[in-house]
Amino acid sequence: MFFLKKKKEVVGIDIGSSSVKLVQIKEQKGHFQLLNAGIIPLPSEAIVDNALMDSASIAAAVKNLVSSLGIKVKDAACSISGNSVIIRKISLPAMPPEELEDQISWEAEQYIPFDIKDVNMDFQILSPDSIDPSKMNVLLVASKKDIISDYVDVFNEAGLTLSVIDVDSFAVQNAFEINHDFGPGEVLALINIGASVMNINVIKDGATLFTRDVQMGGNLYTEEIQKQLGVSSTESESMKMLAREAGSAALMDVLGKVNDTITQEIRRSLDFYNSTANDDRINRIFLSGGCAKMHNLMDAISSRLSLPVEMINPFARLKYNEKDFDPEYLQEIAPLMAVTVGLAIRRVGDK
Repeated sequence: MFFLKKKKEVVGIDIGSSSVKLVQIKEQKGHFQLLNAGIIPLPSEAIVDNALMDSASIAAAVKNLVSSLGIKVKDAACSISGNSVIIRKISLPAMPPEELEDQISWEAEQYIPFDIKDVNMDFQILSPDSIDPSKMNVLLVASKKDIISDYVDVFNEAGLTLSVIDVDSFAVQNAFEINHDFGPGEVLALINIGASVMNINVIKDGATLFTRDVQMGGNLYTEEIQKQLGVSSTESESMKMLAREAGSAALMDVLGKVNDTITQEIRRSLDFYNSTANDDRINRIFLSGGCAKMHNLMDAISSRLSLPVEMINPFARLKYNEKDFDPEYLQEIAPLMAVTVGLAIRRVGDK
């Protein structure tokens, strides 16, 4: 998905609906060195349905995180997902990348539900079309310019330059590929479950076969605990986080039902992929995101889909000084940081 040259480093900043996460990485002598990592919570209504509703609070959180970690780098990478971004795998007549660069706007018009002048677009040529060799598969990514502008403004307000904008699914993929082994031809489902959005990305040999964002995540547990057990939102969040240690039978029942709801949504998405996948059946599932740590969720997904399920560890192969980082803390936050690590290995000027 990416190639590293000697370009300016960026700090990876993932603005999620519940928190801002930051990772700084340095590439040296063929490996990645972890320099900084941190998380700061956001007010509950700062982001609603992927829209930045309280830009001042978000910018303040970014600024505080950068300041508290002593970050000197001024270029940042962030990512978008959900209804902020449109991702389509399309088939076009085979042509060189330079020619497609000139033609992509009018080729893409039929796939973008907005005026083409109102969106920023990018593309990646994936492979020749297996059915018609005169065509090629292209991954098209688009986002409305006003959404990108909102992010640029937040970073400017925080004293940073937004130099790279990625997509959550692809950032997770980059973090996965530098930390985990996979075989040639192996088909993997990378599922990142955040507070309000679930990103699903099916990959084979580094190329995306299918991607989908679902408006569902860890907030569903909080809402159901609050509703079913009659507690406040603060109590509900606390019960959710501590369920593994001291969960009552009633709480376990609520968590089990939400696990089933999320698992059914994953199955629905992967069944849709399988219906058009020919022989490229999924071999393994990898989870990331804060919600991936929920009690018994991995087991529920593995059981319902009859597939092995593992957790992505975006720090697995990163070097770090144990005087600067507590290994147990990194292990604890690892599922939350896959997007952020994937952003931190990007560089200014990357496509």
